[in-house]
Amino acid sequence: MSKRINRAIELLEDDQPLYYTGLHSFSRNFLTYEQGKEDSKTWADYINIGMEHGSFDMGGLESYMDGLVDGGPTASGHITPTVIVELPAQGESGEIIRYNSWQIRQILARGVHGILLCEASSSEAVAAFVESCRYKLNDLGVGYGLKDGTRGVGSEFMAKHKWGLEDNNEYMAKADPWPLNPNGELLLGLKIENLEGLNNCEQILSVPGIGFAEMGPGDMSMSMKIKRVPSSKPDQRIIEASKRVKSACEKNNVKFLSEGNPENIIDVINSGARVIAGQSEEAARIGRKYTKRHMKV
Repeated sequence: MSKRINRAIELLEDDQPLYYTGLHSFSRNFLTYEQGKEDSKTWADYINIGMEHGSFDMGGLESYMDGLVDGGPTASGHITPTVIVELPAQGESGEIIRYNSWQIRQILARGVHGILLCEASSSEAVAAFVESCRYKLNDLGVGYGLKDGTRGVGSEFMAKHKWGLEDNNEYMAKADPWPLNPNGELLLGLKIENLEGLNNCEQILSVPGIGFAEMGPGDMSMSMKIKRVPSSKPDQRIIEASKRVKSACEKNNVKFLSEGNPENIIDVINSGARVIAGQSEEAARIGRKYTKRHMKV
């Protein structure tokens, strides 16, 4: 029997690493009911939906979530695998996030379990991001770096069913960011991937409501004017940037995302990373055995 709706949060509470699948972009026919039914049995702990560069397809996302529900429950006893969507709007400023908060409302109304903000560049933008994901009823952290939430009544009608809930108020109470709200079921993430974000990362990661973060090496390289060469070692500046973001995560109880493969996964886990990129089922198998995970996939 699962303890939570969001199995990714349940695992993080047990200090177990997460292994995810899903691309930053996707084919035109990915978000379908049939694909959702197939992915309901995924090997991964959560599914990343790449709308930063993929199409902003709310009809497809609704159908995909329906497929996940009808294909479930998972072997771990959860209604669906965790689904986290990359937000198209960039986290450059609070004004940009507030102007594009309609995207957040639309995505969350489909019943997903989290959102990833790309190009997080300022603490103001991140605070606006967290506020846009919350209902006013949930006020932990308000007055301590956050204002009231801006998500409105009406978004819960379809979303609650994807979470296996029937009561509107129960959904609204649970649809709040973890670990700010220990009972929250939303997992919010950040990509620190430009120089402005790197220089502000200590302030950014102190904003309440963020569950995990990463240093995005691709866009960070572009921001630093570094031309990446395939199969070459990372530039030392990128290595130092990753260390800085990881240190800021640790200081603020934010889980750090790092890439792992079958050869290095144990070292990555031992480094403290708890969200694992790389989309390797074999790395996940090795990592789960190493950490003695009990939850079924």
